[in-house]
Amino acid sequence: MNQTSKLSPQASKEMIASGKAILGIEFGSTRIKAALIAPDSTPLASGSYEWENSLREGIWTYDLEEVWKGLAGCYADLTAQVQKTYGLTPKRYAAMGFSAMMHGYIVHDKEGNLLTPFRTWRNNITGQACAELSKLFNFAIPQRWSIAHLYQSILENQNHVSRINYLTTLAGYVHWKLTGQRVLGVGDASGMFPINPDTGDYDQRMMAAFDTLVAPRQYPWKLRDILPRVLPAGAEAGKLSPSGARLLDPSGNLEAGIPLCPPEGDAGTGMVATNSVRPNTGNVSAGTSVFAMIVLEKNLSKPHEEIDVVTTPDGKPVGMAHSNNGSSDFDAWISIFGQAAKVLGIDVPTGKLYETLTPLALQGNADAGNLLHISYLSGEHLTGFSEGRPLFVRTPDSTFTLENVIRSLLFTSLCALRVGLDVLTKEEGVQVKEIRGHGGFFKQGKTGQRLMAAATNTAVSLPATAGEGGAWGMALLAAYLVREQKKLSLPDFLDSLIAQSICEPLHPDPRDVAGFEAYFNRYKACLGIEREAVKSLK
Repeated sequence: MNQTSKLSPQASKEMIASGKAILGIEFGSTRIKAALIAPDSTPLASGSYEWENSLREGIWTYDLEEVWKGLAGCYADLTAQVQKTYGLTPKRYAAMGFSAMMHGYIVHDKEGNLLTPFRTWRNNITGQACAELSKLFNFAIPQRWSIAHLYQSILENQNHVSRINYLTTLAGYVHWKLTGQRVLGVGDASGMFPINPDTGDYDQRMMAAFDTLVAPRQYPWKLRDILPRVLPAGAEAGKLSPSGARLLDPSGNLEAGIPLCPPEGDAGTGMVATNSVRPNTGNVSAGTSVFAMIVLEKNLSKPHEEIDVVTTPDGKPVGMAHSNNGSSDFDAWISIFGQAAKVLGIDVPTGKLYETLTPLALQGNADAGNLLHISYLSGEHLTGFSEGRPLFVRTPDSTFTLENVIRSLLFTSLCALRVGLDVLTKEEGVQVKEIRGHGGFFKQGKTGQRLMAAATNTAVSLPATAGEGGAWGMALLAAYLVREQKKLSLPDFLDSLIAQSICEPLHPDPRDVAGFEAYFNRYKACLGIEREAVKSLK
């Protein structure tokens, strides 16, 4: 973590030893990350564990056993860093919290048995359900949402549905197993089922409409019975149980009884990490997936299938444009470059490859030399694809250079996102003066910041922890649980801690903006090639 420490090493050690430090852990797409901070937001230590989803029988999933292996591995990495840096093993924290990729489908029966493999946000297999529910609710339901997965299972008469006792997200599942509490932060819950911003709870009208829709099937449950209870940021969400402490720390050093804040989704932790929870503030999280969120001043004029309407962790409505396909294809190309180097007898560490190759994008032609990548490893809801085929196309006279390849790979990861942002800004007139970025896209100097500014034609700023992503945001939400001034709102709390850690915004370069516009138009014009690739390449 790269924020300047506010505490001396001795003060940090005493903070951890006395159990006053705060822990946030997030399950990202490729890494489980931990962030240990002081109550004033000073970073103390971090940890991580690499993992990856798999495509099994057409379903993107993670094995839930890997969830616990990864959680314990991430925590062990954190405690090893604490031991190395401070010479002690933490036993207790003032508060902790867990977040994860939003959406998806994890269902258990009344005995706690998993009924079907975890279906992640990456699956675009609920088209019929989305169409019917969006019409029923007069509210756009994206394919990733938990309610879409549930209703698609109903439409397909999947035999597990009648046995569902609990439906939750990955963050909700982890929190349940660690505390026994079936709860969810409002931000994560808003990606399961629509939230009424006036009540901060599931929309009762829509919930009643759903129950009426499925009533003829005579299931033994009502929707509210099987969903987590919704909690706002700052609410108490249970304590770490003895069995939960062993799941997190099999060594047995960690004590039970630590208070937990409501579990959240990665959208919410991104908003918190970038201090973007007030109306008309915006942020973009760029990594394996890419999504931009703008906190709305008023409701949208109508539903848009390209836009998720979710909430901040304190319940304000947010317009979110979510692209399933971010850095995965770029990562694959980086791996190939590393393999090429190894064949030549040069073993280059992966981090060095990213550090060296990514900035080359700024040396390429403005429009990436008439190259085109479409990086759909999975389907892409924003452009109407249920499956994807990573694609690279060039004309005979394209400027085929390494610099342009890198620029094209980074540009393409932002094109589907731009489709959604155009709906918000051009059709709905939503305005935002500055977008704050976080995630792996922004790790290599100013490259990501500059290209994001080009794609959005908006100034882009970064928090000091831009590369760390949601674990940092989750730690801040846990800190908010144990804040001294209980009446302090979440926006005011964040202002008091991290407002000064946001860098000066980088304004878009007109050359980059024009180059991205040319690339984006090429991208849209060539989506037909992608459709043929999906049909032909099995």
